[in-house]
Amino acid sequence: MKTKILFPNHFKRIGWIILIPSAILGVLAVFDVFKFEFLDKAKMFALYSDDFLRGSTVFGFVKNNVTDEILGILCIVGAIFVAFSKEKHEDEFIAKIRMESLVWATYINYAILIFCMLFFYDVGFLYVMIFNMFTILLLFIIRFYYLLYKSNKSTSHEK
Repeated sequence: MKTKILFPNHFKRIGWIILIPSAILGVLAVFDVFKFEFLDKAKMFALYSDDFLRGSTVFGFVKNNVTDEILGILCIVGAIFVAFSKEKHEDEFIAKIRMESLVWATYINYAILIFCMLFFYDVGFLYVMIFNMFTILLLFIIRFYYLLYKSNKSTSHEK
């Protein structure tokens, strides 16, 4: 099957190499356990920034440790590479699994988000929204590779 919208298969390995360490460090960074100290003095251009002590900035520069932004971007890029790289033998069956997994991940992601909107508030909801940036891709990856594993296991038993 010819698909132009998927990355080549070798991007999957690159994606895992990026995703695993950045996800681990990203979770640690969210809870202030980890940060790159050398980035403490970084002046970053901000479209909008609202700091409790310094006030708000619009179209200006702010001091910010960009560890969490770097790790978030790496997580997203790594997850996209893992999720949307071709399999070695990409066919209609795998395309069907891929599409069904994406729909399933979307439903589950928004069901979780609705639940959290009802029961999480203030800073807790901020954490929910931070993690929600990544959950749809992670749910898709988990579901897609689980269904691939299940289908490979059932076809190997038939042989």
